[in-house]
Amino acid sequence: MKGRVQIETISSIVLKDNPLGDPRRREIPVYLPPSYGTARGRRYPVLYYLPGFTGTSRGALNYNPWKENLLERFDRLIDEGRSPEAILVVVDGFTAYGGSQYLNSTATGRYEDFVVYEVIGYIDDKHATVRHSEGRAILGKSSGGFGALTLAMRHPEVFGHCVSHSGDMGFDAGYGRDALKFATALGRFGGSPKRFVDEFLKSKTKDGFDHDAINLMAMSACYSPNETSSLGFDLPCDPRTGEMIPAVWKRWLALDPINAAAKHAGALRRLKTLWFDAGTRDEYFLHLGARRFSGALKALKIRHTHEEHAFGHFDMNERLDKSLPLLASRARRVG
Repeated sequence: MKGRVQIETISSIVLKDNPLGDPRRREIPVYLPPSYGTARGRRYPVLYYLPGFTGTSRGALNYNPWKENLLERFDRLIDEGRSPEAILVVVDGFTAYGGSQYLNSTATGRYEDFVVYEVIGYIDDKHATVRHSEGRAILGKSSGGFGALTLAMRHPEVFGHCVSHSGDMGFDAGYGRDALKFATALGRFGGSPKRFVDEFLKSKTKDGFDHDAINLMAMSACYSPNETSSLGFDLPCDPRTGEMIPAVWKRWLALDPINAAAKHAGALRRLKTLWFDAGTRDEYFLHLGARRFSGALKALKIRHTHEEHAFGHFDMNERLDKSLPLLASRARRVG
């Protein structure tokens, strides 16, 4: 690599004593571009990357001789002259359930606060960053794409630019079948959601658990927490039939970016960059959600860029060759 990577360890205050007992100390990889530290007084825009569900910050460093990791990709783009220099930070929002959706939840912890206040505060204090929203971007894929959109629309004073790759939206299509998978998976556990959750948490390997059922459990912890429930959250579906429970499902739908856009229209209009895409072969039908989201934004007269590509949900990493230079270029204009 032409640039270098530092692993920062943040001892979070807001994640201390979180409900799942997950580590409060989080390792945060930080990519520093080739010229970093060579010009006194120079400050760099910062791109914050949010991994998807079950992804970790350390996962961004995985070495594969036949495949670039995220930081190697950005380093190559800079070296080839295809991207301006910027700092790239990979955030860790992993939980015992597999992810946090980067939201505050009484069932998982305060991950929105962790990102917006602690991670950004730490990076700004320690590194030569552009310290205002127009020099700061957020991006992610899948659950990370949902997180990027949600944090950007909730905190336009923090982030001036946002990219979402195959972000969770159009919840009825993306999560609808998870409810059926969850109800079916409970058969192995006597039909008991509590037993499913308990067995999952204590299992050293998760291979025997249906991924879609795990996803519904994890999303319930993020979207419909309930401190009075024995699970710590409310399920959006009847565990016996898989039918949606309207009152709980309504809470989920309020967080769907398609519906949240109207509430946060003013914030979305403040973004200098709002760009999202999805593949027409997305296994979770997120391309259909992205089309709906674009339609909602058009109705609200919010400027955005919506693109589609021919990949699926798991093979679209080359799309980062477009989004990383775009964000580095847009944020650089104020750097």
